[in-house]
Amino acid sequence: MWSAAHQAVELEDLPRLRDILDAGHDVEDDSGDGWTLLRHAIDAEVDNHIQSGKPLHVDVTAFLLARGADPLRRHQGLSVLAEAQERGHWLAVDVMRGFISRNRQPWTPPKQK
Repeated sequence: MWSAAHQAVELEDLPRLRDILDAGHDVEDDSGDGWTLLRHAIDAEVDNHIQSGKPLHVDVTAFLLARGADPLRRHQGLSVLAEAQERGHWLAVDVMRGFISRNRQPWTPPKQK
């Protein structure tokens, strides 16, 4: 069973995903089999592109990177970046490479008053 965050990724529901992460959910949520939110986002974006014929996009991928998801996290020897390359998600590959090369710090939520 997927977490609420994984469900939001699958539906590419950014407002819901933002709320879930703002509430403290781990951006590196792993469904138990290496399926992190970022890895799931790559799959969902590619599937949406193939099934709908709409242009490839990186909305969820970019959001998760900004929130601290690790594009180099490995599962069975394969990083999320390498998996995006294998799946043909060239746009996510470019965004992740840019993110890595700039050594961006993860987003920090504002402190509650």
